Amino acid sequence: MKYAPIKDEITFEDFAKIDIRVGLIVEVSEVAKSDKLMKLTVDFGDHKRSILAGIKQERENPKEIEGKQALFVVNLPERKMAGEMSQGMLFDIGYEDKLQPCLACPETGIPNGARAG
Repeated sequence: MKYAPIKDEITFEDFAKIDIRVGLIVEVSEVAKSDKLMKLTVDFGDHKRSILAGIKQERENPKEIEGKQALFVVNLPERKMAGEMSQGMLFDIGYEDKLQPCLACPETGIPNGARAG
């Protein structure tokens, strides 16, 4: 495997601005106007969010991640994609390196909404 170069260094202050939290993927549904995006309904303990993720072509069955906990960036501005709003970003591993993507997730159950870092 050819490894991608490490990105430019950032300050600790910049890193500290990123709010990464554990969420439970309660539903995965189709996004009508997209051949790449799926809509994830994610439980963060005190609230739920809709997060669009480009996993439709990455996985044989995108619904297989329902019921799993994963890591999400929750303090990005809302973004409209394919006619729907996304309220965060799924953290996954592998796609950028052309590997079979997998979720970044806690090794044991942890309360939804718990912060990473």
